[in-house]
Amino acid sequence: MDQYRHFDELVNLEQGTIAREIFVDEDIYNQELEKVFTRAWLFVGHESQVPEPGDFFTSRMGTESVILTRDFENKIHVLLNNCTHRGMKVCLYDEGNSATFTCPFHAWSFAPDGKLVGVPHENELYSHVLEKDKWALIEVAKMENYKGSIWATWDKTAPDFFTYLGSAKAHLDLALDSLDGSEGGTEVFGGVHKWISPCNWKVPAENFCGDSYHNPSHISVDMIGIGPSAGQGEKGRRDNELADAQHVWVSFPGGHGIHSALKPENNAYIESYKDNPIVEEYYRHCYEERQKRLGDDARLVPFVGTIFPNTSYHGRQPRALCAWHPNGPESAEIWRFFLVDKGAPKEVKDMLRRYYMRYSGPAGMTEQDDMENWNYATAGSRGTIANRLPYNYQQSQNIHKINDPVPGLVSTQMTEENARQYYKCWSSYMQDKSWDEIMSHPAQVKDERI
Repeated sequence: MDQYRHFDELVNLEQGTIAREIFVDEDIYNQELEKVFTRAWLFVGHESQVPEPGDFFTSRMGTESVILTRDFENKIHVLLNNCTHRGMKVCLYDEGNSATFTCPFHAWSFAPDGKLVGVPHENELYSHVLEKDKWALIEVAKMENYKGSIWATWDKTAPDFFTYLGSAKAHLDLALDSLDGSEGGTEVFGGVHKWISPCNWKVPAENFCGDSYHNPSHISVDMIGIGPSAGQGEKGRRDNELADAQHVWVSFPGGHGIHSALKPENNAYIESYKDNPIVEEYYRHCYEERQKRLGDDARLVPFVGTIFPNTSYHGRQPRALCAWHPNGPESAEIWRFFLVDKGAPKEVKDMLRRYYMRYSGPAGMTEQDDMENWNYATAGSRGTIANRLPYNYQQSQNIHKINDPVPGLVSTQMTEENARQYYKCWSSYMQDKSWDEIMSHPAQVKDERI
């Protein structure tokens, strides 16, 4: 069977069905590593994790280890963590500070900018042969530091990061900007939460595209109440800051999907974070400052979203960037980078640290519910009989508007349109389509705010 026709059958947007095998098939998974993760822009880390020259943070792009470094000229690099001599990792630590990365196998040494700077017995063994500038660590083809978040691609022909983001940028900004509306100003705090889950990496990525239909999964957590005002008797996973908002589910060129909300005009502050008056006052102040700074644009507030292929965000409660690293067709290594305003008071950071632990991760009460769904859904994709029936992605099919009330393909009711467009884009990558074809979308429009 022609492999390209095969992917068109696996992702059938006309019928609103997607074949289960894309979540469990070993060959499809191996093709993803080659066709998706070598071309797409991937989230690597945050500049706050490498604040000083010589600092490094070991991350991943697909299944491969990379090093996020800051060199001694204060420039950030993303380097393949793979010695050019025999392939051993040159860095075996999660993070730290070092003048060089020395391979433990044969002791070739590399500077934070990737240059090969040390070779044992170089004069005797490599005299007049070794051209060290040709044997530096492999560096990504393109990198972008966007409001502190570091993104990279191996594909030198990829569109620039802002073209890749398109109008999804305005929504990602809601997670990366300070709560008072000033640009950037966030940092990663508390380390990176990492764990392995027996699910296909696309399942949680799709979930964060805007799957609000799964809320019944969390009813037990909502009944208990774990949010920032739980001590004052508020039920739910979070405070209801969006009680008066119009929710919007939006798909963009490039496969990105978000769930945000539009507050009404002249909307009033909804009291939240009531367990601590210092924290509540901080959020009230930030809300008022954001209204002054952004005007009508302050109506757009975040919920969740996915930047194709495997980076998602929680925009506010909690507030984090999430990477769903492929670890096999039925395994994902999940990394959560928790965000906070750099200038937030200690009381705010302490409250958020405790709240994030209650909510997220393998011990988090909300994410336990999610992982049970993701894990069973992945396992349910491999059954001999079950695999004969595709999954139904027909929810709110053909019920959307273009660029109304925000740029993109917009629904104001729960929808699987974001997921359908996500898998359409995935199929384009898997068929080796051109960047123009990959970025084709019903709502190709340039947001004036970009």
